[in-house]
Amino acid sequence: MKVLVVDPLKCAGGKSCELACSYYRTGKFNIADSRIKVHFFPEDLSFVPTLCMQCKEAYCVQVCPTGALERDASTGVVTLDQDTCIGCKQCIVACPWGSVKLSSDGETVMKCDNCGGDPACVKVCDSGALAYVEIDDAVSHKQRDTADKYAEIARQMSRGGEAHV
Repeated sequence: MKVLVVDPLKCAGGKSCELACSYYRTGKFNIADSRIKVHFFPEDLSFVPTLCMQCKEAYCVQVCPTGALERDASTGVVTLDQDTCIGCKQCIVACPWGSVKLSSDGETVMKCDNCGGDPACVKVCDSGALAYVEIDDAVSHKQRDTADKYAEIARQMSRGGEAHV
């Protein structure tokens, strides 16, 4: 199974991911219609992309009265069937991440579905803050990063210095 992985330390805040997402979905460049949102934190000049986390216990699916939201058994991705959606907005309220939202016209519910397995946002992210990888690769990468950090701490401490990582 593949997952969208976000590395906020690499995000440069260009918002090309938001534009690519909106264009892929609507044919227009309008970040209000993007399923991904890049948040800016001016106090430390950082950017954090947020998107649907494809929760194991997807509250949006649980509260949907029509079954418009369902998990694809082969990909694990929660998808939204616009033809079945009645626009009750219960999924918007239920999402703990704020990732299910209304389109700019205020009429259509929208959420990330990983673009059917080929995320537009990843294709345009030049900084490498977004990746679409097999879950095993994502776990291995995190383990390797953690091991690298511990190794650096050990090197610094062996030289008699304070550990700064």
